[in-house]
Amino acid sequence: MSAQERLAELGLTLPEVVAPLAAYVPSVRSGDYVYTSGQLPVVDGKLAATGKVGAEVSPEEARELARICALNALAAAAAAAGGLSNIVRIVKVVGFVASDPAFSGQPQVVNGASELLVEVLGEAGKHARSAVGVAVLPLDAPVEVELIAEVR
Repeated sequence: MSAQERLAELGLTLPEVVAPLAAYVPSVRSGDYVYTSGQLPVVDGKLAATGKVGAEVSPEEARELARICALNALAAAAAAAGGLSNIVRIVKVVGFVASDPAFSGQPQVVNGASELLVEVLGEAGKHARSAVGVAVLPLDAPVEVELIAEVR
């Protein structure tokens, strides 16, 4: 089954690439790799939630937001690669979680992104990863995800 078919089976479509908030581009291709900029949980041009995980945002909500971030990152990578079918594998994911000082469940939050990538790409979605707690993210977003993809 293709990644596009898996997306459809999940009831998802690749969104439009989210416009940058500042002086950068959503993704860059260099040789056989695409590097995405950090993607926020933006849906239809609006941030899906704001606040710190473990305070205003529950870990479960943040996990769903990480899925949105990963879908946006896939869209940015696919745009640079000439389509989702040109993504060979996800090499690395970095997830940033705006965390209440007492919150230490960043890996479980970023699992939302990792699991989505495997659901869409199968084995090619398995990747190396970092899950980092931070004080604040742009626009007070709870989660941000970036990735590196190998492409053809």
